Amino acid sequence: MEVSDCQRRYEIGVRLTVGAQLRDILTMILKRGLGLGAAGLGLGLAGAWAGGRLLESMLFGVTTTDAGTFLGVTLFLLLVAGAASFVPARRASGVHPLIATRSE
Repeated sequence: MEVSDCQRRYEIGVRLTVGAQLRDILTMILKRGLGLGAAGLGLGLAGAWAGGRLLESMLFGVTTTDAGTFLGVTLFLLLVAGAASFVPARRASGVHPLIATRSE
C-alpha cells in the first residue's frame, strides 16, 4: 500500500532539512500526480476509442473518433490533474522542517 502525500510529511521535512528547495518538493509531487493522471488518461482514451469504434459499427452515420473532441478532453483532464496535484504540492512545500521531523 502506498502512502499519500499528506502521510509523507516526515519525508518532506527531512528533504527540506537537508537542503531541498521548495521548487524540488513541488516538482516531486506534481510529477507524481501528473504521471498518474497521464496513465489514467491514456487508458481512458484507449477505452473511449475502442468503445466508439464499437458504437460506430452499430449505428448508421455516426462518427465517434472526432480528433478535436479527444484533444479537448485530453487537455482539460490534464489541466484538472495538474490543479488537483498543485494544491497538495503547495501545502506540502509549506511544511516547516522542524515541526515535520518532530511529529514522527
